Amino acid sequence: MAFQKIKNVKISGMAACVPKNIVDNSTLEMIGTKQERSKFIDLTGIAKRHTVGNNKICTSDLCFQASERLVADLNWSKDEIDCLLFVSQTPDYMVPATSCILQDRLGLSTDCFALDISLGCSGWVYGLATIAQLLSSGSFNKALLLVGDTVSVTKSSRDKGTFPLFGDAGTATALEYIQHASPMFFHTGTDGSNHKAIIIEDGGFRNFFTKDSLTVKESAPGVFRNNLQTHLNGTDVFIFGITKAPQSIKKLLQNFNIDREDIDYYILHQANKLMNEKIRKKISAAVEKVPYSLDEYGNTSSATIPLTIVTRLNKEVRTSKQKIVCSGFGVGLSWGSVYFEIDKIVCPEIIIYNTNF
Repeated sequence: MAFQKIKNVKISGMAACVPKNIVDNSTLEMIGTKQERSKFIDLTGIAKRHTVGNNKICTSDLCFQASERLVADLNWSKDEIDCLLFVSQTPDYMVPATSCILQDRLGLSTDCFALDISLGCSGWVYGLATIAQLLSSGSFNKALLLVGDTVSVTKSSRDKGTFPLFGDAGTATALEYIQHASPMFFHTGTDGSNHKAIIIEDGGFRNFFTKDSLTVKESAPGVFRNNLQTHLNGTDVFIFGITKAPQSIKKLLQNFNIDREDIDYYILHQANKLMNEKIRKKISAAVEKVPYSLDEYGNTSSATIPLTIVTRLNKEVRTSKQKIVCSGFGVGLSWGSVYFEIDKIVCPEIIIYNTNF
């Protein structure tokens, strides 16, 4: 079934960390003239992005600092954390799993359940569904969902169709088993028939890395990349996003009889403003109920939903009860939507990555 109702799990906190390095699209000459850059920003909503640059910062580094801050602010003992999920498509290594590295780095018990999940834009929703199911029976008590990507390193600096869109971020969501907590409701879906719409063709076990993988080719007028960099079919992805995301949200609300008037905010994966505005209109959501973090952070893949909550709804989630619908959609192709209630959670301000941490 595409629907899940998960009981007895509470979201206790969220934190997000981004690199210090900022790329300003208003000065990025690859986009074009000053007028073309202005038009690009108006269309996509992406003015600036935080990226790792050449600093060799990994997703796990960003998630680590978000976790350390969140656990400290929650006043949790690390011995209490018995479940850790890491969701990313930019792990530290092919082998071993990055979750194992983070378990040790965070100083968690060796009795901790640790798991990697490889998903992009829908990753936070899928990760939340997975970790909530693990907690719901009471087998685990406290858990960390670490979600993020450093996708900027997978983009060609000569590909104006992808390079100006993406930023980097790592997030931490703290959850715990609480009997009679408000249930979470999920709708999820997958269509792998169009997996090539967003793909890095070489470097895996289907197509091994070879010297030809580094050969830069012109895949479209003015678009140069190699086979270790992301290929994105913009048209296919756009049609997919404006179709599946609103369908998923509507199915979620209808299946679980959720009154749309009760929803305080809709948090959409921050793909780009043009796509997201079409989705917003299709679900008939008021402008003030759909916050954006695109302008400052760009598309941070799996991190966009918690990053938007931390940066745009910080006061609201810290001080009052909120009823929220989130929807992630993208690489896979994969999509998922969730409804949950949160009440006065721990949510520190955005963390700028400290290389001396």
